[in-house]
Amino acid sequence: MTDFCSLPLPDTLLTSLADAGFTSMTPIQAQSLPLILQGNDVLAQAATGSGKTAAFALGLLATLNVSSFAPQALVLCPTRELAEQVAEAIRLLARGIGNVKVLTLCGGVPMRIQIGSLQHGAHVLVGTPGRVLDLLQQGELKLAALQTLVLDEADRMLEMGFADQIHAIIAAVPEQRQTLLFSATYPTGIAQLSKRVAPDAQRISAANDEVALPTKITQRFYQLGDTLKGQAVNTLLLALQPGNCMVFCNTKAEAQGIAADLKAKGHSVLELHGDLEQKDRDQAMVQFINGSARVLVATDVAARGLDIAELDLVISVHMAHDLDTHTHRIGRTGRAGAEGQAVSLVGPQDDYKLRLLEDTLSAPLQLQALPAVVAAAKPLQTDFVTVQLSGGKKDKLRPGDIVGALTRDGVLGVNDIGKIKLQPTWSFVAVRVPLLKHALALLNADKIKGKRFRALKL
Repeated sequence: MTDFCSLPLPDTLLTSLADAGFTSMTPIQAQSLPLILQGNDVLAQAATGSGKTAAFALGLLATLNVSSFAPQALVLCPTRELAEQVAEAIRLLARGIGNVKVLTLCGGVPMRIQIGSLQHGAHVLVGTPGRVLDLLQQGELKLAALQTLVLDEADRMLEMGFADQIHAIIAAVPEQRQTLLFSATYPTGIAQLSKRVAPDAQRISAANDEVALPTKITQRFYQLGDTLKGQAVNTLLLALQPGNCMVFCNTKAEAQGIAADLKAKGHSVLELHGDLEQKDRDQAMVQFINGSARVLVATDVAARGLDIAELDLVISVHMAHDLDTHTHRIGRTGRAGAEGQAVSLVGPQDDYKLRLLEDTLSAPLQLQALPAVVAAAKPLQTDFVTVQLSGGKKDKLRPGDIVGALTRDGVLGVNDIGKIKLQPTWSFVAVRVPLLKHALALLNADKIKGKRFRALKL
């Protein structure tokens, strides 16, 4: 049975699922939700994009006591970006219930703001291990009423060195609870973690179904040869002319070098890796998603859990360290039935990884020479630039308020305004490059909803 109606879910959640466009369960949902709703501990092997977030979100929302504002569920995530996406997904599904408060607890946000929010109460907490543990140790976070603990992307949290923080958090939560672990891979560390925190967990896996690539992804492999990596990526961008592109690198140094090379060639480029401050990572993602940059050069750890709905091209600079990572990279394009391209640059050191991948395919891989570039091909530039506004959801701002402020004198039309993203204390809006100065003047010169906000270009 793959119909959500076959599950013992409240009508409010079934309505939210229908409103959100969820028609039937994914394999991981069909396997895990019956167990979760029965109150079992679950260890699920599930890839990014498999629908795992909805699985544990529905489980924790189904048993939520809305009249009690003590935290009843805690979801731990490896990165702030993933935590914010998970929180938004839970809020979306909780709309029909009403008055459900979901709070994110991550670094990069002043702790005093989060402490103030905790004092007002919350039903569901979503956070990173470091910040959650800090709040626990300071006595600002009480988890005595916790019913559900979720470890999302558990393998990535262990890779990033969060094991000690996770164990310290688990020591502070009630022993009588439901524990749900979701992991894309099943290394020894996950087996040990599961045995310690949920020894009776039901183990399930939908990995084979989830990592199957959409049929509309075209995958190609190019021989790197003597060509420098930065030059090879530049050649691919000029030849293929994607609307946007993610370039994956195996190291931070490689990501920094490739990004610098592409900028020097005139491409609109941002980078995402572990050396960046959280604020800079957040701003890079906002700009890439809203079209203010067309190329994002990233490492796998920094990009884990990012949800980018529309992505034309993925380039791997050298093969990924393992097959799961390779699949996650190229599976970011071709989503929701769209066509996508995935390109891998193959050097001599990639031969073993290439053969491992070839063993999983029905036909031998063909290495190609880099494509020829048309003389008239231009670097990837963007028509938009991002403006940051010093107000957000806590100021009751809505996208319509920002659009109204930008169009009030008739110079900017709706087509001159791109995507808008609201955060608790900040807002971001994309505007066409030639109209940037006018947009900044409008936002800085007048009030929005009776308040003045500062606007600046990212």
